[in-house]
Amino acid sequence: MSHPTFAAFGYYLVNYKRTWRGSVLSAFLLPALFLMAMGLTVGHYVDARANGLGVSYLDYIAPGVLASTALQVAVGEATWPAYSAFHWTRTYHAQQATPLAIPDLLRGHLTYVLLRVAVAAGGFLIILSLFGAARSWWVFAALPAALLIGVACAAPVFGIAATATSDGMFAVVFRFAVIPMTLFAGVFFPVQSLPWAPRLLAYVSPLWHGVELCRAATLGRPTAWGVPVHIGALVAWATGGYLFARWRYEKKLAD
Repeated sequence: MSHPTFAAFGYYLVNYKRTWRGSVLSAFLLPALFLMAMGLTVGHYVDARANGLGVSYLDYIAPGVLASTALQVAVGEATWPAYSAFHWTRTYHAQQATPLAIPDLLRGHLTYVLLRVAVAAGGFLIILSLFGAARSWWVFAALPAALLIGVACAAPVFGIAATATSDGMFAVVFRFAVIPMTLFAGVFFPVQSLPWAPRLLAYVSPLWHGVELCRAATLGRPTAWGVPVHIGALVAWATGGYLFARWRYEKKLAD
């Protein structure tokens, strides 16, 4: 790990080696319980009424929940842990006393978030396949799609964490961004059934584009706007979020 970014990542990796068992358990147990509750139990009643989705409800929501899991893990790892590194444990300040530059701290932490997303998404894909919701060999493409969702969501939230003066800000992030996206960005039902205003918000959100990519991968069918458009939207979120986070980190740690 000679590159400074990987040196910063190494700090989180050492800590993760002590706690990985808990995250791996949740990566397998929670998806199984959720797919049983929503995909099979609720899905039985949805399918009995001719759902109009073209596939069973389990097959429909499984990739959506995979995408939302990547979102929630990414945001969860980019909120309180990043705020703690600024204010409580002051990990960033300790790392700043080394030859590491401020962008290295950010990229190292972001790389660790992608590792956490990969573990969660990989576990979910295994459970999804065991439930028979993998309908295409393209299912393996859902993992890089989940990683793209992770960086697109985590990068701007790192910037928010560097801006926040209180961890109470994160309750606002979850209440007005994460939860609405999870409910209305195509995870549980098509966004076309929404009124035009919330539908536009769904189209702008990174989660909807990620859901479309994951659903295309597991079902082997085209996306709403084409794969390049959805990838481009997520790359735009990731790039803009990273630039915002880097600006806020440099301002915060230069004070």
